[in-house]
Amino acid sequence: MPHLFRQVRACLFAAIIAIPISAAVMPAVSAQDVRTNSMPGTDFSKFKTYRWVNIEGAKYPNQILDAQIRQAIDTQMAAKGFTKTDSENADLDLAYQASVNQQTQWSAYSTGGYRWGWGGGMAVATPSTINTGTLILDMYNPAVKQLVWQGTATKTVNPGNNQEKIQKNLDNAMKKLLKDFPPKAK
Repeated sequence: MPHLFRQVRACLFAAIIAIPISAAVMPAVSAQDVRTNSMPGTDFSKFKTYRWVNIEGAKYPNQILDAQIRQAIDTQMAAKGFTKTDSENADLDLAYQASVNQQTQWSAYSTGGYRWGWGGGMAVATPSTINTGTLILDMYNPAVKQLVWQGTATKTVNPGNNQEKIQKNLDNAMKKLLKDFPPKAK
């Protein structure tokens, strides 16, 4: 009887541990989230050109990741009919900030099975560190020195992947982020 009691207790322990851990892991594997906001009353139809600017005091990723981020945004802006320039007379100034945060992800599994209607085995939970990146894209009207559009994409920047995966992830995120840009006049 004590052996049977230990099997039931192990199964219940595994279930009690695995359910909360799996609930905590699910948000970490979800798709990219994007949010945008624009200045009311801005006539985006007058903007045709843009240039890249850096935000003073902002920390940027390494040169390779910086080039990949800008390439992903440049591709989407070109698809929208915008022209990149180095001229100080650009219609829009674009700047981004990227944050790579680390968080702990828990993975759990049970080694037990069912025998004669009772559970057995044990549960194992292991932590691993994952990078969750957030990218914020700002667009300024330099003529009036005003932020006119901002977009945020989460789960976007992950420098731990290989170069092709990073670029594909960035391309997908920027396509999703800039899907409704420029905003329609209301």
